[in-house]
Amino acid sequence: MYGLIGKITAVAGERDALAQILRDGTRDMPNCVSYVIGLCASDTNVLWVTEVWKDEASHVASLQLPSVQAAIGAGRPLIAGMERIATTQPIG
Repeated sequence: MYGLIGKITAVAGERDALAQILRDGTRDMPNCVSYVIGLCASDTNVLWVTEVWKDEASHVASLQLPSVQAAIGAGRPLIAGMERIATTQPIG
């Protein structure tokens, strides 16, 4: 398996709108075991995204899905910053 943990900082006041765009755009992604969007408890502009995929190729392929491309386009203006915190190998 292949995992990612990311931190997305939204433009001030846009976190909830960005979270909704991510939720809508990431449904039904082939070979996605888990895609969890979490609200940061200490920063009202931050989202944490934890992803688990069958393999890295599945993650790369997901970036070409029309729904994901639409989410990227809609969400980009609401993003102040993004960080890949960790790449993981989920075991359970």
